[in-house]
Amino acid sequence: MTTAIILAYAGFALMLGLAGVGSAIGVSIGGNATIGALKKNDGAFGSYMILSAMPSTQGLYGFAGFFIINSSGVMSEQMTIMQGMAIFAAGFALGLVGLISAIQQGKICANGIASIGAGYDVFGRTLVLAVFPELYAIVAFAATFLISAGL
Repeated sequence: MTTAIILAYAGFALMLGLAGVGSAIGVSIGGNATIGALKKNDGAFGSYMILSAMPSTQGLYGFAGFFIINSSGVMSEQMTIMQGMAIFAAGFALGLVGLISAIQQGKICANGIASIGAGYDVFGRTLVLAVFPELYAIVAFAATFLISAGL
């Protein structure tokens, strides 16, 4: 196995692993807030569930990035070290941004869930604010797409 392939697979592992872990943590943060909010207001479970699920998208971006690069056909014994480095860089960037944005998005959603549980009508405003960390995951995914186009 060549160094280029090892770098590429390490990039794939970071892309899928970090983004997935971020989503798991972010969703858990929202889920924990939901359990607390249900004690005060169990009639808003739909809003809690939507906000809790928001951080799950970063894991999907990690999977989509893997799918785009893997389907490009570059993964072979003939790939160059530069292609392997490019896949590693894309994987590291998308994975790290996905990890951090999912955790931060989970925190925003948790505060919105707690506020809804306390009786405030902040669902729509929480959704708007939760989109901001999502934007950075989308930018990292777009960069992954552009890197794959250059392979």
